Amino acid sequence: MVVSCTLTPDYERPPLDVPEKYTAPAPPAGESIANLDWWELFQDDQLELLIRTALEENKDLAIALSRIEESRLTVTAVRANQFPFLNLGGFFGREKQSRELFQGADADDRFRVTGDLTYQVDLWGQYSRATEAARARLLATESAHRTVTISLVSQVANTYLLLRDLDQRLEVSEDTLKTRLESLRIIQARFDKGTVPELDVYQAQIEVAVAETAIAVFDRQIVQAQNALRILLGRNPGPVTRGDSLASQTFPPSVPTGLPSELLQRRPDVVQAEAELMAATATVGVAEALRYPSISLTGSFGAESTDLSDLNSGDAETWGFGANLFAPIFNSGQLKAQAEAARERAIQATLSYENTLQQSFREVEDALVAVRTYNTENDAQTRRAVAAANAARLSRARYDGGVVDYLEVLDTERTLFDAQLSQSQTLQLYFNAIVRLYAALGGGWSVEE
Repeated sequence: MVVSCTLTPDYERPPLDVPEKYTAPAPPAGESIANLDWWELFQDDQLELLIRTALEENKDLAIALSRIEESRLTVTAVRANQFPFLNLGGFFGREKQSRELFQGADADDRFRVTGDLTYQVDLWGQYSRATEAARARLLATESAHRTVTISLVSQVANTYLLLRDLDQRLEVSEDTLKTRLESLRIIQARFDKGTVPELDVYQAQIEVAVAETAIAVFDRQIVQAQNALRILLGRNPGPVTRGDSLASQTFPPSVPTGLPSELLQRRPDVVQAEAELMAATATVGVAEALRYPSISLTGSFGAESTDLSDLNSGDAETWGFGANLFAPIFNSGQLKAQAEAARERAIQATLSYENTLQQSFREVEDALVAVRTYNTENDAQTRRAVAAANAARLSRARYDGGVVDYLEVLDTERTLFDAQLSQSQTLQLYFNAIVRLYAALGGGWSVEE
């Protein structure tokens, strides 16, 4: 039995600067929100249906899945180099030698059947390291598929939440337009009677045009959001069925993060970066092995005769075996340079791995502060909208009573319109921040088969 020895050490995870906890204020400790399956995070039945459709039909996800199968087959192909190869060969020919050289030479038939066995001895672990690298790349493609899955789930959720926000803002704009058209009708009637100045009519017309403009803007953005969502679903542009309103969306009351060290195993892009580092490390062993002697064993057994019926005769038997030695002596530093280049690629993969991990920490920190601040902002926007509605109601009553002029009404109604739009948008941004935190923690990829 031939025992190989590898020229490079086995892979070990490099030392990493992993913080003990996140610096941004986090929710109470507990099981990480990333451990929730996505269908437990999103409670809107229609949103769940959209996500399931995207996971089944999205083209980017299908490409990533095909790459997994390609990598799995590549592992099989590379691993085959560690085992003997057996090939069957056959030959039939007719030939005639020169009678000037061989007196009486005549045309002869030739029949040959042989089985050829070859085996490349893996003295320095070249082929085992190549298999190790292929398996690491398979892990990388599987992790890439999970990365696409996380991105797809979060994109569908965020686009759907944006769509429901735009629906809400369009509804606010339409309600505001109805109110302003009624105000314009009343003010026009009062102007016709001479009880209000003409300026009030113009101001009312301006506010009607503002509401009409907002409706056009949100109508356009809704169609664009629907089209974007349909592409994520793997469908052509078109309408999207809605579920719960934005205000009716429910998320967990708290979003614990777990420990930063959990990202090493959970975040698929981090796992992918480490797998690529494993592959690069193994490839160094492959490149180093090329600098040393190699031995290949060959053997053949078959039969050859001038008549097809004689192939099974013992006299037609042919066989042979041998060993080939190949040792590179001088190649102008080519093999050494290739090995050094492989080491540099391993260094690059190490730095890329560390950078990916640092980026993952940053994304979690950014998402944490976004969840906290948007939650605070949403509470403030809600109070603002309530106060603005009360102010607009009182201001209208004061105007109808002749206590104030129309400018005060315009000011309070503009504030109300802006407050209602901002409240809807802020709530959507708060929900988006939760989704981003969920994705940043590596949740969402453990989908059903």
